Amino acid sequence: MTEAVNATAATTSANAQNLADITTEEIYAGHLGGKLSVALTAPLDTQRDLSIAYTPGVAKVCLGIAEDESLAKTYTWAERLVVVVSDGTAVLGLGDIGPRASLPVMEGKAALFKKFAGLDSIPLVLDTKDVDKIVETLILLRPSFGAVNLEDISAPRCFEIEKRVIEALDCPVMHDDQHGTAIVVLAALKGAAAVQGRDMSSLKVVVSGAGAAGVACTNILLAAGVPDIIVLDSKGIVSRDRTDLNEVKAELASRTNPRDITGGPVDALAGADVFLGLSAGTIPEEFIASMAPESIVFAMSNPTPEIHPDVAAKYAAIVATGRSDFPNQINNVLAFPGVFKGALDVGARRITEGMKVAAADAIFGVVAGELSVDKIIPSPLDPRVAPAVAEAVGKAALAEGVA
Repeated sequence: MTEAVNATAATTSANAQNLADITTEEIYAGHLGGKLSVALTAPLDTQRDLSIAYTPGVAKVCLGIAEDESLAKTYTWAERLVVVVSDGTAVLGLGDIGPRASLPVMEGKAALFKKFAGLDSIPLVLDTKDVDKIVETLILLRPSFGAVNLEDISAPRCFEIEKRVIEALDCPVMHDDQHGTAIVVLAALKGAAAVQGRDMSSLKVVVSGAGAAGVACTNILLAAGVPDIIVLDSKGIVSRDRTDLNEVKAELASRTNPRDITGGPVDALAGADVFLGLSAGTIPEEFIASMAPESIVFAMSNPTPEIHPDVAAKYAAIVATGRSDFPNQINNVLAFPGVFKGALDVGARRITEGMKVAAADAIFGVVAGELSVDKIIPSPLDPRVAPAVAEAVGKAALAEGVA
């Protein structure tokens, strides 16, 4: 065990050193000209090739699709093409920086789809914050793609946009900031609970952040059998007695905080077993110190966690972050490539809660026999993850009758 811990510590130290060595010039050079290109799947070396791939041969395929639209699934890339859609209003921890500034993130997301799931994907950044226009745009573009990954859209607009796009389109749609985060958090918490030999139903959980990720994580944990969850927003505990809650938070308050705790973070964290950090705020060291023995801390804000992992580790038995230079990185790339691949492989019309839970179970299952306090979840680079998630999601879609 000591050797394993020492090896993990050495790897973490090396990762931290590697990240510290990255210069601004190197980062800009890595994005020069963007991170995507289009590759050919058909030869274009001869006149015959040209006549087949383009005019006059292409006309026969066009007429075939005109007579039977289902042929587009076989003879175009659209049915397996994922569009990564953003309005640039909630980009990483940078906030509302606009669609053009968000494009490097969306390109990166599309690159991850290709790398980890073999799916073609294109970024689509929209120069509007109008919910109706965003929904209408995706409806009009539906013939061009097979799935929608909503990304970096601010709350509470993101909830309405996702709901309306799901209702309007007959293809998989998922807001990754919500559900990708929730899937990986559930997988990581399963791992942490297994390491400690604890039942999920016994955990008292505090979720800091009532935005897109916080709401989705709360929902999936409730569905997974965690009954005692307290949610915090910038004004304190989201409780039933508050009169300043929007519709989303008021509904959340009706299903959480079963002990009717009021106040702020200090009140919520006293005696808590788990802290999930999903906001840009900070948590004082003494608040973490007041948690129950053998506590679990997921400080996931990037690039600056709610509490530094080394400080959290003074009190918590297990610590995870969203960063790659510490153990237990909670990274959405563990979820979304496999989720979309699994959904598209079986022709799913939507992504259900059951498919999300199946994805979390699959991620946990990859490392179920390798668990330790510094390995409650697979590495984002683990090649076993995306295939396992895709298979589990596809089976769940078939079982639920949405494929």
